[in-house]
Amino acid sequence: MPRDTLADVSDETLLVLYANGDREASRRLTARLAPRILGYALRLVADRAEAEDVTQETMLRLWQVAPDWRTGEAKVSTWAYRVVTNLCTDLRRARQRRPAVTLDDAPDLADGSKGVVAGMIETDRMAALQGALSQLPERQRQAVVLRHIEGMGNPEIAAIMEIGVEAVESLTARGKRALSALLAGRKQDLGYDGDEEAEV
Repeated sequence: MPRDTLADVSDETLLVLYANGDREASRRLTARLAPRILGYALRLVADRAEAEDVTQETMLRLWQVAPDWRTGEAKVSTWAYRVVTNLCTDLRRARQRRPAVTLDDAPDLADGSKGVVAGMIETDRMAALQGALSQLPERQRQAVVLRHIEGMGNPEIAAIMEIGVEAVESLTARGKRALSALLAGRKQDLGYDGDEEAEV
């Protein structure tokens, strides 16, 4: 299929095209999905190398199931987020059995394109959010990240997490309250003045 006609094609169609040998379809689908699932994985495991491994493994699994994909059963993105969720859960369990400290735990340097102070504040805010997220119970963290950072609706989150919509609402509400409590005392330290609130 010509490149210009693939831009508006659905994820599912791209996967079917890939299964039929269209390499451009796989490049398009990877370009769409990989950055999103990398961001999600990074928020769950807080380790860039592990998140990249999870992303790669998720995409490999997607290519493996492509020939057997059953159209209309699930969205490709929902399937991918479910795989990421499961892989990250496995990683966190393995990490609890053998905790390790690496150089990857050091904070990233601020982006030079922003002002130095603005960059430092943004880095501190992201580190504080990631730190608070890491203190949440695993299922709450997953629900909060999918809802408030990935911007998904409750039905899709329910499908990814394999739970009911009411359970998603409960996990999200409890997770958001816990995050607010964890970050409440840091408002001034993180550069929030007056009534300005940090958004999850």
